[in-house]
Amino acid sequence: MAADLLLGVDAGQTVTKACVFDREGRELGRGSARVQVSSPHPHWVERDLEDVWQATTAAIRAALAAATVPGNRIAAVGIVGHNDGLYLLDEAGRPVRAGVTAMDTRAHDVLEEWRAGPVWSRALELTGQVPYAGSPSALLAWFARHDPEVVDRTRWVLFCKDWLRYRLTGQVATDPSEASAAFTSVRTQDYAAEALDLYGLPGLTDKLPPLVASHAVAGEITAVGADATGLLPGTPVVTGAHDVDGTAVGLGAVRPGLLSLVAGTFSINQVVSTEVVVDERWQARSFVEPGRWLTMSTSPSSATNLDWWRGVFGLAADDDAYAVLEAEAAAALGGPSQLIYHPFLYGSPYGETASAAFLGVRGWHRRGDLVRGLLEGVVLGHRVHVDALRERFALEDVARLSGGAARSEVWSQMFADALDVEIEVADGSEAGARGGALLAALGVGWYDSLEQTADTVRIIRRHQPAPKRRQVLDDAYARFVATAAALRPLWEVHQSAGSA
Repeated sequence: MAADLLLGVDAGQTVTKACVFDREGRELGRGSARVQVSSPHPHWVERDLEDVWQATTAAIRAALAAATVPGNRIAAVGIVGHNDGLYLLDEAGRPVRAGVTAMDTRAHDVLEEWRAGPVWSRALELTGQVPYAGSPSALLAWFARHDPEVVDRTRWVLFCKDWLRYRLTGQVATDPSEASAAFTSVRTQDYAAEALDLYGLPGLTDKLPPLVASHAVAGEITAVGADATGLLPGTPVVTGAHDVDGTAVGLGAVRPGLLSLVAGTFSINQVVSTEVVVDERWQARSFVEPGRWLTMSTSPSSATNLDWWRGVFGLAADDDAYAVLEAEAAAALGGPSQLIYHPFLYGSPYGETASAAFLGVRGWHRRGDLVRGLLEGVVLGHRVHVDALRERFALEDVARLSGGAARSEVWSQMFADALDVEIEVADGSEAGARGGALLAALGVGWYDSLEQTADTVRIIRRHQPAPKRRQVLDDAYARFVATAAALRPLWEVHQSAGSA
């Protein structure tokens, strides 16, 4: 039987997804598996690397079963994964320790020192971004200070998808989109020894993996990888990319100026550019094509807020519960926004001390009013990032939305109204995995360019801004920003009191 299908894997920070696609990018079957996250100490957020691998093999087998196809139908594999964090291997290819996710904040002391000195501005100019607590630079500097044996035992500094591809193929590599998280020059898009020197890590040059193009074949499925997944030995696996790059490819948002939004754990607001533009409010990182950059303005403050709400108030984790909440929010949409919600449960555009809060709650408000406020608050948080990008980039009047919010018509319409753009939602449930699969299709010659892969995207919904709702959300946004500014000094005091 001909190998005529593609497999895309998207390894997130808590869930790994795998999907089988046809050559036009239509989703035929999906599998997923959750990875347990542990916090052995305050601020630590880790995962066992073997658990990450086992979740991936389970997701791949489930995707093949859901698509009712054998592994020999898969012509190529592409993997995308969460960026930042650390996945460290020793000389024998074994994990040095548990993997560190991008949500880890143990390196806050390193950041405070860097922010107070010359590292901050130099990092922005050299690498296109300032580091944050989950950055490989900050984490490696933390280990060098507090647990140097970890650094000494490390042979390879990898990202999540590179660990998984290594298990599938036995080959070590990374791609430019992931490498640009810390140790590449934003202008040359290649490793820069001066970046390692800047972070006090000059001895790590030989521990960085080879840079291989995102769509290049970086290895083949080994017999061991085949036995674990059901794939055929010798199946090509491309290098892959950072999952946000994969999402942009999967949404067809590969041309400069077309905004793509991911509303999931992170609020991701990104645009491809053909020039380097640096600013502390975003990260200018290498895109999957040389000479292009993916400018991302992000914070961990998006649709996961609704998951938190559902869990705290005892609602089931199923589609029916979300449908009930969506209906209640829709019923409360009349009139002005009476409540302001800051969606800063896990992070914010306003620094590390910001926290979540409802403002304006009164005794007559019902659950639907609060859910409406929560959904609007998430969207207004995205607008903080989008407005920053608008200052320096010529954005189109249309944007493509993915993630949990894209599944809700009510929420998708809020994005259109708050951002004053047409919102497009594409078919399929996993844009990141789809992007990985399309990179694999490029790698085996099924397409000649990213533009050709973008032509496969099918838009299933469009949301036009509604003038009256746009005015309501403009007013709410002004109050959102003003209250955030007013609370900023109080967040600092509250954080200090809570840690005393």
